[in-house]
Amino acid sequence: MTDTSTAPNNGAGHKDWTPNAVYTLGFLCLISVFNYLDRSILGLALPLIKAEMQVSDAALGLVSGLAFVLFYSILGVPIAWAADRWNRKNIIAAGFAFWSAMTVLTGFVANIWQLALTRFLMGAGEATGLAPSNSMLSDTFRAERRPLALAIFSLSSSIAFVILFPIAGWIAEHYGWRTMFICAGAPGVIFSLIFYLTVKEPERGATESAPARKLPENIGASLGYLLKTRTYVFMLAGATFMGANVFAAGAWTPTFLARVHDMSMADVAASIGPIRGVLGALGVLLGGVIIDRLGPHRTSWRVKIPAIACALAGPSEALFLLGETKMVWLLGFAATSFVTLIHQGPIFAATMNVARIRMRALSVAVLVFCASLLGQAVGPLVVGVLNDVLEPQLGQMAIRYSLLIIAVTPVCAGVCFWLAALSYERDMARAVEE
Repeated sequence: MTDTSTAPNNGAGHKDWTPNAVYTLGFLCLISVFNYLDRSILGLALPLIKAEMQVSDAALGLVSGLAFVLFYSILGVPIAWAADRWNRKNIIAAGFAFWSAMTVLTGFVANIWQLALTRFLMGAGEATGLAPSNSMLSDTFRAERRPLALAIFSLSSSIAFVILFPIAGWIAEHYGWRTMFICAGAPGVIFSLIFYLTVKEPERGATESAPARKLPENIGASLGYLLKTRTYVFMLAGATFMGANVFAAGAWTPTFLARVHDMSMADVAASIGPIRGVLGALGVLLGGVIIDRLGPHRTSWRVKIPAIACALAGPSEALFLLGETKMVWLLGFAATSFVTLIHQGPIFAATMNVARIRMRALSVAVLVFCASLLGQAVGPLVVGVLNDVLEPQLGQMAIRYSLLIIAVTPVCAGVCFWLAALSYERDMARAVEE
């Protein structure tokens, strides 16, 4: 499993959109679809779980956020460190099979503690997905094409919402939330084997114009380099704010629609899934195409465009939460869906561009660590606690005001990404020179 390869000096002649590259990108995207589906369907099931297990919103916030994110974010860093040195394909395949099995087991839990345990273990498995996948794609597509390739990879969340989320909601409505988890997890076990057998591990640094140099086997040295990179630090902050937005919204939007707009679980899945999925996909693709077409003298705009998109998400979220008529809140939800995920592909690409070759998976994992541990743990929990505090005065409407946190965080993220763009070109050059 040890990977000691270095890249030849052939990055300039590297071909990006070969059949093998497209297949690798497509399969990694499919794995990411199940990654998003398996973690997000708990939000769809929260009302049913609350009724069955008789637990508070704060407890549900802990299970939906902290229980998953502890292992997901903490284990993501050492797993990424291993992925920078060993076979990334094998790491992804093993993790995919494990988290899919944990998703299946979620359908058999008997109480809130068992549910928390399966979320812990699911998070451990899903930690093998994002950072190693981004690292594989960085060795499949050159830096100029990376934003578009990673934007396509980011479509996985939209695909999950458009195609699989409504199916999951229908299964839960007709056969129960337990069956929903079993049906969501079972295919992943099979796909993990196919991935292991058919996808090739790309050569390390194959897309670069200089050979990959082996870094010291010291995670502290790699982290020290990253945390001394101004662009990277601001992107960490921005990703953390967006993590709070995305995860709080994902956990509580179905409950918000059920309580404030009296929508059933099947209606929620059939409406927010396709809307968020289709418009999210359009936003991600449009952002990726625009950034892919930027000339060499507009490098900083590869980060500024995501910054603008995040800033626009703030007022869109407020319109969604505070809109009284269906036309108004649907307009806000549509606008939010379009702009919220534009930043993902370009920011992951920028993250790897300011990191050296043998620390790319680690750079992504630390970014995910901050977005997840602080964003996913704090976001859903804060909303849940505020729900419990405000409910005596506001009743079912409490969640409308608790969720306003998701209107503030993307604006903060936009500011951080804009500041990151100011030093992006300099830090890219530094990563190549050292």
